[in-house]
Amino acid sequence: MHLTVIAKQPRAGFVKTRLCPPCTPDEAAALATAALTDTLDQIDVLAAHSKGDLTRVLLFDGDASAWVRPGWQVVVQRGGGLDERLAHGFDDLGPGVIVGMETPHVVASLGRSLEAIRAGGDSIGLASDGGYWAIALGRVDRRVFDGVPMSTSHTGLAQLRQLYSHGRAVHRLPFARDLDTFDDVIDAARRTQCTATLRAVASDVAARVHRRAV
Repeated sequence: MHLTVIAKQPRAGFVKTRLCPPCTPDEAAALATAALTDTLDQIDVLAAHSKGDLTRVLLFDGDASAWVRPGWQVVVQRGGGLDERLAHGFDDLGPGVIVGMETPHVVASLGRSLEAIRAGGDSIGLASDGGYWAIALGRVDRRVFDGVPMSTSHTGLAQLRQLYSHGRAVHRLPFARDLDTFDDVIDAARRTQCTATLRAVASDVAARVHRRAV
């Protein structure tokens, strides 16, 4: 079974561009770097306490040389839109979990996804922007992504309905807030349950943006 992080290389001007402005491209990339670092760290912790075989995978878009870790496999993303990249990811890796790179504070709850997969079911975690931060498939069928609009305010609900339409048993993971707006950055800086690196970087970025505004 795989536990996979889908991510893109945190390069200034190419990641978290919706944060700019008020963030600079470098600040947005720093936030993405912190989020990905903490996500990988949290999955290492989860894997260390997991029962049974668990393959950690980085499903990556870009140069992964700086992100190679012991015990991890790196797989190149295939396809155009996110729906295709997710479908190809499951085709390549089989049953398992794919999680985004910017919600490390809820990675611990993915243990429930692993339980759902072992029982032959699926799981999904909806996100505050209307998308979803994680999806798990106990049985691979790329049709579950057909027709699901990506990057909209109703992507998560559309994906959930698509899973149900194929007769899948779906476990709901906790709702999570990611890093799509500057308000999300401020929330991450204040949230005590947010992971340490991301909270520190978010706090620094929020303070710098505030100083520029006054």
